[in-house]
Amino acid sequence: MNTPPRQIIDEEVKWDKTKTIVSKTDTYGTILYANDVFANTCEYSPIELIGEPHNIIRHPDMPKVAFKALWDALKREENYHAIVKNLTRTGRYYWVITDFVIDKNDDGEVTGYTARRKAVPDSVVKKIEPLYKTLLDIENMKGEKASELYFEAYLKEEVGKSYDEFVVDLFEQEKSKEQKAIADSQKVEEEEETSKLKKGLNWFFFGDFL
Repeated sequence: MNTPPRQIIDEEVKWDKTKTIVSKTDTYGTILYANDVFANTCEYSPIELIGEPHNIIRHPDMPKVAFKALWDALKREENYHAIVKNLTRTGRYYWVITDFVIDKNDDGEVTGYTARRKAVPDSVVKKIEPLYKTLLDIENMKGEKASELYFEAYLKEEVGKSYDEFVVDLFEQEKSKEQKAIADSQKVEEEEETSKLKKGLNWFFFGDFL
């Protein structure tokens, strides 16, 4: 499928963030399967996606070094996680954390990869986006190798973890904070409702009647 150049729109596509996006590719990244959530989110039909390279949804804001790290890990037959900004058919975007799993046949040979993607909290995006912008700026000004070297140094000196560990920990920490904030908000609402109910009952049972 020949995809015409897309006008990039700085707008997040609306999608059901409670769902999981699933795709399967061969070892070259050609899409073999796409679930309906994937198709609906990226605004292609499943039939349009089958047989296409997975980079059909690559957003220009993503630095190439992030995908190099991904493919290097997969070639080492290591399952991998990545936080990615993807591009839809209409030029919009959506952020996900992806869990890549190695698919093998009965003989133990790698046949492809399965990717499952979930939405990430906005707080994760705010932390990862500046890093990606820096890597992309270095890539554009100094080349891909310079971007790769900076990325390696950043993970070693400022994070002290591999990229896979970094994104998993970041996602879990921010998701936990988000869930706690929701729980706290619900608790406050319940307490307010209980308080209103008590006031109502007090008026009914103990109020002055004229």
